[in-house]
Amino acid sequence: MGQLNDLRPHQVKALDGLKEAIRAGKRRPVLQLPTGAGKTVIAAHIVHGAMAKGNRVAFIVPLLNLIDQTFERFTQNGIDPADIGVIQGDHEWRRPQAPVQICSVQTLARRGMPEANVYVVDEVHVRSDVLWRHLMSESAPQVAIGLSATPWTKGLGKVFDDLIRPISMQQLIDDGYLSKFRVFAPTHPDLTGIKTVAGDFHEGQLSERMSQPKIVADVVSTWLARANGAPTLLFAVDRAHAAKLHEEFERNGVVSTYVDANTPREERADLGKRFNAKEIQVICNIGTMTTGVDLDVRCIVYARPTRSESLYVQSIGRGLRTAPGKEECLILDHSDTTLSLGMVTDIDRAELCSGSKDKASEKEEKERKVPAPRECPSCACLVPVGHRECPACGREMKIISNVVTLDGELVELGGKKGKTKKPEPVLARLWDMGKQEVWSQILDEQINRGKQDGWASHLYKSIFGVWPRGLTKKRKPSSFELRGWIRSRNIAYAKSKAVKNG
Repeated sequence: MGQLNDLRPHQVKALDGLKEAIRAGKRRPVLQLPTGAGKTVIAAHIVHGAMAKGNRVAFIVPLLNLIDQTFERFTQNGIDPADIGVIQGDHEWRRPQAPVQICSVQTLARRGMPEANVYVVDEVHVRSDVLWRHLMSESAPQVAIGLSATPWTKGLGKVFDDLIRPISMQQLIDDGYLSKFRVFAPTHPDLTGIKTVAGDFHEGQLSERMSQPKIVADVVSTWLARANGAPTLLFAVDRAHAAKLHEEFERNGVVSTYVDANTPREERADLGKRFNAKEIQVICNIGTMTTGVDLDVRCIVYARPTRSESLYVQSIGRGLRTAPGKEECLILDHSDTTLSLGMVTDIDRAELCSGSKDKASEKEEKERKVPAPRECPSCACLVPVGHRECPACGREMKIISNVVTLDGELVELGGKKGKTKKPEPVLARLWDMGKQEVWSQILDEQINRGKQDGWASHLYKSIFGVWPRGLTKKRKPSSFELRGWIRSRNIAYAKSKAVKNG
């Protein structure tokens, strides 16, 4: 076995947490490692430690393009190539007797699971029913360790039994291991009427909406105005949408290309080299570069609205790696996803999701909701919660005062008897968003829940105390705050009904 690379303090903490969990009887723990935490270094130490105890290790990846990348990274991080074999097609490194086998989950689904004492499952948030069933069967390995930056997949808690979180994304930024970033929201697409399928927007309908000429032109014009030629990774909805964006960039003299699942590995590697050499300015990507990407990305263009926290965090993470001369990553969010889900540094979970809707999981779901950032009215930069001025233009942001105006009526928050009580934080943040913004979000929830118009109007009145007059019916993705308010109303109604029924 070769010489392993040295560990940073948070990597030592990660391995210590893993050892402690296994000593405590956990057999399927998950390590949550944000982009920049050094997952490959940690994985090499895990594999090295398992081999030192005489164990055979299966390192399982969800994508074929990660096979060779993992092999290369392991050898760079001290694992002897002679100890590594590959289970994938007719790979040249097929060595069945090697103590470490790098496997693609697609190949395992066809050939069956490898004989190994320890499984290490990379990108464990990517669901694999075949693998999950095996891990819960009697023939499961002694230990299975999951690795992911976003281990939030529904049902993951039924397969794995512990979550170890040694460091947050924000701490990695503060410590200099990840780049700082700023987010601008230059476009607010109208997503009214787009269906939700398996928890996210219907891809075909979304592509048609995001491919409208004005939105496509806004993406390119904003990049020309703000990016200053920075090497850019763009996330599009599908090939048709990416093609339109690619054509618009080329029409404006910007060298661009696009990558999808059908792009050969050799071509993708060549595009990466040309991108890092500044020969290509923009890569339009269609759902294939959210993991395993090591490019010098200094700008992210997010033109793919999503409800998936995991997809969004994985995507933005591609631009947060540090590089010489890189002061920050510019994020141009044309999807309203940041306004809907929150800043990527605020999105997190304290526990694995079992998928069951018990009281404990509902409580955890409610507690993890984070307030959405606010949009600077001067420059469209998104201002994180708690910041009093715009990080881009310096404009002072309005702080919630002790008086709220409701259609010409002044309502004092808190104070003397007979006055309106200070609202709970969620309601205060809804007021701060403004009536049109909240009404647009209510319309989104109305469609998603299959409710009538009266439901939306009454919900609006429960927040602002007045009916929704003079507002446009423009639908926007609902926020954590609104969904939390709806939940609290439903709970209050259920309690009152229970009391009434004795």
